[in-house]
Amino acid sequence: MSFARCALGAMTLALAGTAFAAPDDARSAPPPDKSLSAWLERLHEAARRRAYIGTFVVSSGAEMAASKIWHVCDGSQQYERIETLTGAPRTTIRRNDEVVTFAPDLKVALRERREALRLFPDLLRNPGQPIEALYSARGVGQERVAGYDALVVDFVPKDALRYGYRIWSEKATGLVLKLQTRDAAGQVLEQVAFTELQLDAPVKMDALARQMENTAGYQVVKPELRKTTPEAEGWRLKADVAGFQSMSCHSRREPAARATPAVQWVFSDGLASVSLFLETFDAKRHTKEKVVSAGATHSVSRRLGEHWVTAMGEVPPETLGQFVQALERTR
Repeated sequence: MSFARCALGAMTLALAGTAFAAPDDARSAPPPDKSLSAWLERLHEAARRRAYIGTFVVSSGAEMAASKIWHVCDGSQQYERIETLTGAPRTTIRRNDEVVTFAPDLKVALRERREALRLFPDLLRNPGQPIEALYSARGVGQERVAGYDALVVDFVPKDALRYGYRIWSEKATGLVLKLQTRDAAGQVLEQVAFTELQLDAPVKMDALARQMENTAGYQVVKPELRKTTPEAEGWRLKADVAGFQSMSCHSRREPAARATPAVQWVFSDGLASVSLFLETFDAKRHTKEKVVSAGATHSVSRRLGEHWVTAMGEVPPETLGQFVQALERTR
């Protein structure tokens, strides 16, 4: 889920779900008035200053998945372990932007660096622009989620290029307990929620650090990731997409791959993010242009000369279409 979501992205680590809510009359007590920036700072600081253990569920359309999370942060150094409870067994451990994903069924450990990583519920990404120009904050009420009192607030988009969010923030600490991504009609496209949570849990950084480095019995795979610029790779946008700013650009080559490295160009509006994946056209893999949707996440793929372009993000398909139409090759 894109929320300032990361997602993140193609290599999504977070999963999403349901929680326990108080009756509707709990909405009668609105949260205190805060600016959008103040709400974002509250949510962000709660994740950075808290140690917790919990189970959370992600629901997107008919799909649902659950994970257990161990999180600890001292304000600067952050560790997190996420273990899937549904689907293929996977354990992902991260230290800041360093990530190792263990796949015990394959005996493979994927080690990589993810600059744009967004793990629920660390929501804030600041592209250096006034976020109030794109969204407004509106208090909804108060409810209970996973046994905790929560303030409910809507982040409402000011145009049709982005989705809205409803957030349940733990009343005392500010920690995000539940998050919904909603379309213009208020329909819930995707939901993430704790179903069980222990705040101020005894999570030890050194223990997670040892687990992260214990790759005995696993084949360690480390893709080549190189920081670059769109200009250096021969790309540019001939027109900006309103509210979105360039955040990072990397080339990525899988181990033993012979093809030209793919490029990932990431944009953000402060909450939503979009990735452009740019690679050499391969007729064996790239058969037809298409639009794919799964909950709040959409992707648009098309051929552009000798290249294949995929725009992906938790934004309306029309927004992705603007990125694809504005993209052009400079050499």
